[in-house]
Amino acid sequence: MDLFKAMQISGTSLNAQRTVMNVISANVANAQTTRTEEGGAYRRRIPVLSATAVAPDFSRVLFGKLEKELAGVEVKEVLLDSSDLTTRYDPQHPDADEAGYVALPNINILEEMVQLMSAARNYEASVTAFNAAKSMILKALEIGR
Repeated sequence: MDLFKAMQISGTSLNAQRTVMNVISANVANAQTTRTEEGGAYRRRIPVLSATAVAPDFSRVLFGKLEKELAGVEVKEVLLDSSDLTTRYDPQHPDADEAGYVALPNINILEEMVQLMSAARNYEASVTAFNAAKSMILKALEIGR
């Protein structure tokens, strides 16, 4: 495998996991938000990962093989969670309905933290793979000395 392609694949993973961590951070930050610009309580966002094509390397272009290979990862879209919002009885809250219930976001902090830890571990693994490929390239350059 081409080491530069390995670095490119690791780079796509780093970008995707950074986006995932940003979405999770927004979910945690808005876990108690009862009023948004769209109206109503904040809805949990869910990042959807997808395989992505990476550009062909020079040798493939040289020999006319211009098709791209699925080798990277990207955040394809960020969906809104359509599950029911939770309610809490708080008649003093400014966003309470006539019965005194407040609609709260459908966010489970424990679940979000587990997802965040998973994304952080994936990010660390991609950094390790990137650094390993970089180290191999540097060692290969030392052979010529």
